[in-house]
Amino acid sequence: MNLERREFIRLSGVTVIGTMVSHALFNSCKNTTVTSNAAGYMEHFEVTPEQIRKVIAAALEKGADYADLYFEHTISNNSSLQDKQVNSAYSDITYGVGIRVLKGYQTGFAYAENTSMESMIRAAKTAASIADNTSSVWNAAAIAEMPPPAYYNIVSSWEDFQIKDKIPFITSLNDKIFAGDSKVTKVNISLSDSTSYILFANSEGMVSWDYRPLAYLSARTVMEENGRIESSSASRSFRKGSEFLTPELVDELAAEAIEKTVRMFEAGKPKAGEMEVVMAAGSSGILLHEAMGHSFEADFNRKGSSIFSDRMGKKVAENFITIVDDGTLPNDRGSLNIDDEGIKTEKTVLVSNGVLTSYIHDRLSAKFYSVAPTGNGRRQDFRNMPIPRMRSTYMENGPHKRDEIIASVKKGILVEDFSNGQVNIGPGDFTFFVKYGYIIENGKLAMPVKDINIIGNGPQALADIEMVADDRKIDCGTWTCGKDGQGVPVSMGLPTVKIKKLTVGGIS
Repeated sequence: MNLERREFIRLSGVTVIGTMVSHALFNSCKNTTVTSNAAGYMEHFEVTPEQIRKVIAAALEKGADYADLYFEHTISNNSSLQDKQVNSAYSDITYGVGIRVLKGYQTGFAYAENTSMESMIRAAKTAASIADNTSSVWNAAAIAEMPPPAYYNIVSSWEDFQIKDKIPFITSLNDKIFAGDSKVTKVNISLSDSTSYILFANSEGMVSWDYRPLAYLSARTVMEENGRIESSSASRSFRKGSEFLTPELVDELAAEAIEKTVRMFEAGKPKAGEMEVVMAAGSSGILLHEAMGHSFEADFNRKGSSIFSDRMGKKVAENFITIVDDGTLPNDRGSLNIDDEGIKTEKTVLVSNGVLTSYIHDRLSAKFYSVAPTGNGRRQDFRNMPIPRMRSTYMENGPHKRDEIIASVKKGILVEDFSNGQVNIGPGDFTFFVKYGYIIENGKLAMPVKDINIIGNGPQALADIEMVADDRKIDCGTWTCGKDGQGVPVSMGLPTVKIKKLTVGGIS
């Protein structure tokens, strides 16, 4: 296909989110020559250092303090199985540049859905309008490359992995679930992979780049027994290349999907009321994400809308509690080499031995608090501004044992599997939907329970954590965090913890 990349992008309608592109068309036009340096990424986006300087100069022409350019080219592929057949496969291409300008704590932002100079200059001038000095001159800084770390090394590129290579894994997962239990009536499977090329440049002269893979495989299983229908799902997601798909992964997901669905037939609902709650290791990390993590995001605290706005340096939990937001876990769904402001990611300790020690910062909030950014400036894509967002949020191990924790509960509930949650940032009130758990009576697991809500207050729940086990687990499911209309991939984790009391929804 003899087209320049920019011409291909224009003709294929890539400027519309959700554009359908056939695999044959895409594979004939893809570029696999990007090298691990700024020059290779500039070539990929067909821009030069001089053009970048000119665009930044246009963004600063009215006297702003700072400007940055975020170039993105993302290729996403999705395949799905229903009724025992892979009957849907499509690709999306996202391409463009977001241009941000900062004047004090005000932000100007615009984007272009191609990288022609005309479009980029127009977007830069639009973003520049946040400032009002008509005689400003920018003294261009020398370009300094910042090579990113490598927290998600890949073995095989998704761009070299065709739909024909994916189908055997999808159908094998379907077949294993149906073969695993006679009650199975329906299986839906989704496989998604994406590859993002990121180039970042700012008015301070810094240039960095990132090659970001992301994949997930999920299976939803429906079973029927004596007219009763139950369903559950299992999923895995990592920043990996096509080596993500293995027979071992298929076996693991099939076994989990069957086990989680079968146990739903045994479960009932507990009596509603306040009681002790034990959060099982793993997906219970949603407690941290919703009840605490969002309230630790620095934009909410900078504006005084978080209940933790005046708690920095103060004790918020027991001495054995340490909470972390980490962007460095190898191949983790929430990890980043650099954030979307070009900042190298890090392991940020939010609560250390019970004391609040850091918020989750982007460049803007870090300036406000006179601290270094934590590598949490994230955006959904080039069409959005970066804001403080979580990566992988988890609690470190504590001094107790899981069995010891359960044995300490006279009357309460153990929650194991969650589907979603939400929080009111101001007062810190939260609600979680629990898919599965157990009643605890006199220190022993009793009746299984399902489909219940847990309601509480984030700061109070944090203060009420009485015991923390040494069995921390990071949940590797398909968690996506929503904030201000943007969604970004995250992960979360928790050891087994005991909370003195939360409100549990159930039967009266």
